[in-house]
Amino acid sequence: MQDRRLQDFLGRWQIRRGIVHDDGTRGQFEGEAAWRAEGRDALYLETGRLSLGAQGAFQAERRYLWSSELTVFFEDGRLFHVVPPQGGETAHWCPPDQYDGSYDFSHWPHWQVVWRVSGPRKSYVSTTRYSPLAGSTP
Repeated sequence: MQDRRLQDFLGRWQIRRGIVHDDGTRGQFEGEAAWRAEGRDALYLETGRLSLGAQGAFQAERRYLWSSELTVFFEDGRLFHVVPPQGGETAHWCPPDQYDGSYDFSHWPHWQVVWRVSGPRKSYVSTTRYSPLAGSTP
């Protein structure tokens, strides 16, 4: 399998995310992600609608900075995780909760990341699927 590079992600992607909490409640997110080059790095911006059970649906967004080495940082500069270039496992400790991620690039340019979150504050599985948007260049 080919190693992914930051340039592979640049452009616009459709996102579909399913969230399943350990108590059985479900959520979903549908929207768009865009990686925009900023020097050797890229800004990741995700926008869309998040539905979380009884809370209803609302607009949501998140931003990360991806380095050229596929290291992902939160907006405030804190380390989030490292993306394995061939796909595979990664992790993030956010006291008191553990985030265990798995990237799957086997059907590139359609790909996904699954996060299993466990701890006293959060306990869920989030599966995000990415597909290139028409006219984009992933």
